[in-house]
Amino acid sequence: MSSKELRINDQIRVREVRLIDAEGKQMGVVAIAEALAMGQEAGLDLVEIAPQAVPPVCKILDYGKYRFELEKKNRESKKKQKLIKMKEIRMQPKIEEHDLQFKSKHVKEFLDEGNKVKVTIRFRGRELAHTERGKVVLEKVLALLDDSFVLEKEPAMEGRFMSMVVGPKGKK
Repeated sequence: MSSKELRINDQIRVREVRLIDAEGKQMGVVAIAEALAMGQEAGLDLVEIAPQAVPPVCKILDYGKYRFELEKKNRESKKKQKLIKMKEIRMQPKIEEHDLQFKSKHVKEFLDEGNKVKVTIRFRGRELAHTERGKVVLEKVLALLDDSFVLEKEPAMEGRFMSMVVGPKGKK
């Protein structure tokens, strides 16, 4: 729940609320005026925690500190996320052996960094009549990678291109 959705003190527009005090003790269903008075008495805010409940659940707490804790949790959860990028390596069906090894080395480096790689073969002109050559090249690339990958999309034709997607092998 974001802090923009939370209503505090006078923004709460209901007749009665289920109240939790500053120590976390249930106070039961209380009139809103009484709940606001208890919050002011303690020098804290009345914050609507669960607006969808009937009656809404409110808690007496320091709103600034509460917002800070929420933002801190959000930052921590974002740190743990890993963005996976899609890299692309393009080849032609009549690629030389050295070039194939060189590009396969790049694919392996991308996989080691934790990225997915789309290996694409581009067919030009009459090459379209021999798409099996492209499949052979893609199989050679897979052979050069030696089990450091997960094949996510089998080699398939998409117009003038034949492509496959390989991803990094998960750490188990």
